[in-house]
Amino acid sequence: MNKGFFISFEGGEGSGKTSQINRLAEFLTARGYKTVSTREPGGTPEAEKIRDLLVKRDGGNWSPEAETLLLYAARSMHAKQIIRPALDEGNIVITDRFSDSTLAYQGYGHGYPLEKIKEIDNIILSGLKPNLTFLLDIDPEEGIKRSTRRLTEQTGKFERMEDRFEKLDIEFHKKLRKGFLDIAKENPERCHIIDAAQSMEQVTQSIIGIAEKHLDAQK
Repeated sequence: MNKGFFISFEGGEGSGKTSQINRLAEFLTARGYKTVSTREPGGTPEAEKIRDLLVKRDGGNWSPEAETLLLYAARSMHAKQIIRPALDEGNIVITDRFSDSTLAYQGYGHGYPLEKIKEIDNIILSGLKPNLTFLLDIDPEEGIKRSTRRLTEQTGKFERMEDRFEKLDIEFHKKLRKGFLDIAKENPERCHIIDAAQSMEQVTQSIIGIAEKHLDAQK
């Protein structure tokens, strides 16, 4: 492949993004593609520090506007240092969240004006968008149960994840889901909605099939 390809994974809590990113990266690597897996907020040392401020429960009580600006500060570093160079080298970049998450969380979820987020996005990213986005869609209540169950299995005791967003009430997560679905419907060529309530294997096969079609079309 003589030019890069940018894939993002989006979805609410417990949708299984991380596992599916790992599976897709393994599949593509086995077929000879060079892949770079990354995440948001994060990806660079500076952006990871901002992640700690935004994601951890003791990271601060930020307003939606402040959250948006912090996210785009992290995204600016991420795009400049990781995403754009990897794409310029012809790699496939797979990211766990990108700009759609800010529209969904800070816009739909917290009520920060969508047009302001889009304006900031244009200023910071100058049109950089994924070629392909997978939205792993799951009922919010089931997603929270999954997140709690996963941590319990890891630690051997029942506890909640240390995540500022996961602990918000169910109404927030319902608005979040609506936001992601609206974004996907507004961008049908880029966004593919995947039913994350299916088995892990079914989800993986759906993702691989769609990814192969998009990559073949670029050859």
